[in-house]
Amino acid sequence: MAPKYIQVKQKILSWIHSSRLEPQSQLPSEHEMSEQFAVSRQTVRQALGELVQEGWLLRIQGKGTFVAVRDHKQPENPRTIGIVTTYISDYIFPSIVQGIESKLSRQGYKLLLSSTGNDPEQERQCLKMLLSQPLSGIIIEPTKSGERNPNLNYYLSVENRQIPYLMINARYEEMDAPCLRLDDEKGGFLAAEHLIKLGHRRLAGFFKTDDMQGILRMKGFVAAHRKYGVTLHPNAVTTYRTEEKNELPLQRASQLLAMETGERPTGWVTYNDELAVRLLDIVRSAGLSIPQDLSLVGFDDSFLATATEVKLTTIRHPKEELGLRAADTMLSMIEEKGYCEEERQWIIPPELIVRESTGPA
Repeated sequence: MAPKYIQVKQKILSWIHSSRLEPQSQLPSEHEMSEQFAVSRQTVRQALGELVQEGWLLRIQGKGTFVAVRDHKQPENPRTIGIVTTYISDYIFPSIVQGIESKLSRQGYKLLLSSTGNDPEQERQCLKMLLSQPLSGIIIEPTKSGERNPNLNYYLSVENRQIPYLMINARYEEMDAPCLRLDDEKGGFLAAEHLIKLGHRRLAGFFKTDDMQGILRMKGFVAAHRKYGVTLHPNAVTTYRTEEKNELPLQRASQLLAMETGERPTGWVTYNDELAVRLLDIVRSAGLSIPQDLSLVGFDDSFLATATEVKLTTIRHPKEELGLRAADTMLSMIEEKGYCEEERQWIIPPELIVRESTGPA
């Protein structure tokens, strides 16, 4: 555990980063803070002293301690871009980061990488870390974008400091941030439409709904049923949260496979390729074959889509291209050129990739 004065220092910094303490606002007295933090006045004095030396606070003789007004545009061009993704080292994220890095490094920028593990508390820590650094801009994949944003104060601090930032893959509903993403709703529609056109009339969908991507993919899945007049059965859609992804959809898949042949869904649409590959094992365990007994559609066209014995039909996510375009957009925002404030979203059309996992009903 960190020394007590470091804990006090970090708490005060969190107040500054989250705009609980605004520039020029006065801090409580040392006596008040010692009582608040249950530490000695000397501990508080040591924490305040370091923050004064680092330029976060300003002491005025006879008046007290105040939050310093920092020129967040200095240095004039720090040549560093912060990158926050839900994950870095697996699935499609390395390709996205590679696209960003390949463009920005040629322009002389360094990347400051961090990941949230799709956990809002880890996202808060990432934002606190980035706000303590001199940055030219931030590219962020929001955490659990389908839910209320608990870190709104930190995003408002980014805006107040006039740090250009761009969201990728999704954006929080309450944030009018520039966003570059795939048309997930259209992707969900194309996946269901593909199965319907193959003659499937009993479909099932598996969607992670604490992320906006999953909500939109589910919306497209439902829209395809309505367009083609196909009945969507009440038990056809399984929704789950990130914490449930290793159990709930697999349990539900086993229940569907145990249904009578005439009642069992013959086509499944999944939230992503990762889930589709895991469901392949469930299908094999039930003694069924793909696509003879069941057609399966993934999403993202990740490396997993072609890493299995049965190659997945899937919806292509533009991964590296999205990273390249995100880098181009960020450079334009930094240089204040080629960016239209009225155009807050760039939506990339999806592409259906047909392989071996789907066939006629």
